[in-house]
Amino acid sequence: MIISLSESGAPLVDQIRDQILGLITTGLLSAEQRLPSVRQLASDLGVAPGTVAKAYRTLESEGFLVTRIGSGTRVSTKASATPGSVLSAATRLAVASKSESVDLEETIRVLRAVWPDG
Repeated sequence: MIISLSESGAPLVDQIRDQILGLITTGLLSAEQRLPSVRQLASDLGVAPGTVAKAYRTLESEGFLVTRIGSGTRVSTKASATPGSVLSAATRLAVASKSESVDLEETIRVLRAVWPDG
């Protein structure tokens, strides 16, 4: 599993959670796929096991992961990848925003403004 932590100021727990969620939504982690143990991922990332455990618990409470004694932590069968067309459009939006020096918060505001009411 490819996760890289930065010194961006964002809490490590949030960075781990967000990157695992990104791997799930892009389909790089699929339903029933087993994640590394808390100790293994903590060792790989050079962080305390409690940091990884907290990220896993958060994702579990959000329905993205399932932990069972004896079978480890796996991606929930209820978690699904984002459709390719949406990922493609999001990538184009991100690239366009970066090239026009529009930051993430402004890009999100624009997306919310054009979001059709359902």
